[in-house]
Amino acid sequence: MSKENQPQSLTDAPKSVQLAVDLIQLLEENNIDTDTAIEALQITLDDFKRKQQQTD
Repeated sequence: MSKENQPQSLTDAPKSVQLAVDLIQLLEENNIDTDTAIEALQITLDDFKRKQQQTD
């Protein structure tokens, strides 16, 4: 979702909210099963938390 197409409130939203909206849109547009999406997001979250711990 490009910023030109986003409502003003989303354009002004924190980057994390913008990313979440983009991820939701991507998953929904590709008809990703809810259980698959949750599992993939958990794997992604675990990976980023591990990377964050390595840099702290």
